[in-house]
Amino acid sequence: MTGGFELAGPPAPPSPRPAPRSQTLIVLGVVLAVFGALAGAYYFAMRPEILRIAVGPASSDDLKVVQALTQAFVQSHSHIRLRPIQTDGPVASAQALEQGKADLAIIRGDLDVPKNAQAVAILRKNIVVLWVPPPLKGKGRKAGAKITKITQLAGHRIGVVGRTEANINLLKVILQQYGVDPGKVEIVQFPVNEVAEAIRTGRADAYLSAGPVNSRITAEAISASTRDGGAPTFLGIDSADAIAQNHPVYESADIPAGAFGGSPDRPDDEVKTISFSHHIVARKTLSEATVTAFTRQLFAIRHQLMTEFPLAAKIETPDTDKDAVLLAHPGAAAFVDGEEKTFLDRYSDYIWWGLMALSAMGSAGAWFAGFLKKDERHNNSSLRERLLDMITRARRSDSPEELEQMQAEADDILRDTLHCFEHGAIEEGALTAFNIALEQFHHAVADRRALLNAMPQNLQRAGAQFRAAGTL
Repeated sequence: MTGGFELAGPPAPPSPRPAPRSQTLIVLGVVLAVFGALAGAYYFAMRPEILRIAVGPASSDDLKVVQALTQAFVQSHSHIRLRPIQTDGPVASAQALEQGKADLAIIRGDLDVPKNAQAVAILRKNIVVLWVPPPLKGKGRKAGAKITKITQLAGHRIGVVGRTEANINLLKVILQQYGVDPGKVEIVQFPVNEVAEAIRTGRADAYLSAGPVNSRITAEAISASTRDGGAPTFLGIDSADAIAQNHPVYESADIPAGAFGGSPDRPDDEVKTISFSHHIVARKTLSEATVTAFTRQLFAIRHQLMTEFPLAAKIETPDTDKDAVLLAHPGAAAFVDGEEKTFLDRYSDYIWWGLMALSAMGSAGAWFAGFLKKDERHNNSSLRERLLDMITRARRSDSPEELEQMQAEADDILRDTLHCFEHGAIEEGALTAFNIALEQFHHAVADRRALLNAMPQNLQRAGAQFRAAGTL
């Protein structure tokens, strides 16, 4: 203490204070929101995707294959899972896909393909078998002319195995190719469980069956045709190439010798015929990534099922040519052609645009925040200018009381400045500039106090009166 006045030194420079509690909570909320979004994205990306697949009819080989695939996908914890929708047959399955009731479907390639369907895989290929059982021997039976060619079928009864209308249409295509008017033959359909009895009782002169080479139904029907030491006569479709040319849904094929067992072999030599495919198709709108994943799983699991379910060995990749009769789905084509897209390939554009959007949003947010705080920044600039003016006033002050008032005012300016800094209205550079001005103010106050304390009281009063007179 000197002369009753305390010499107050300059206070320590203000240092940046931690963010207030509200800002901490906001930051914590943002972090939790980001973490929640990432966790949600991971959950949705990793959870199994269920595809509905239409297949039928009941007890068909197609349904059995799909059921086996469904179980295999579950057991291997695959990303894609199947939910079979049983239908009355390929036609109903195609309709379910077309109507959006299914994502996948098993259809026959020689039937009308839905416009929204694209191929994923060939489930199996069916061959057409035409044969004539040996004539029945017995009292009162007259042996007719032996049928050895398709052209000799006119005027005869032909039995078709199965209830599907597609097999009748198939028979008509074959007859028309050989110039046989379908109206001059009698076509009779037999359910699968009645074929053997129909053959044994001679209810038809020739039979047609369509199925895989190793079809149990076809093999049993041909076995029933072997009677009284006679063997069935197989009718070769020698015009198979021409049929395939005129009807692209069919392909030329061969029935290997001994395909249906027996001794001697049935048939005893290779027989020319036509074939058609059963396809696994997907909706065009089904995402490429989903179909690629399903196709990859399908062919990976196929090898595991071969020993338990031999029909799985018949699954083949689709035709990926641009001029294919049934275009392949882009997802299946990517797998077959080895052009699968990685995560960055699929989403790089979205990521880039997302970053650009975030950057733009950040810039817009920063501008908006700055716009909202412009008044606060302007007010703080005024306070700094006021503090600079107080430095000049402090150097000329003749009253310790006036210095005390200016000191209290400087404390208020400091409080307002720190408040602005905490709320982001001013940057650290502006705070540094204010700190320099505040330091100079404290030096000016300290120097003036020291001078006033060293000056006699009468001189202080005289100086104050002289300045007061000068202002009048």
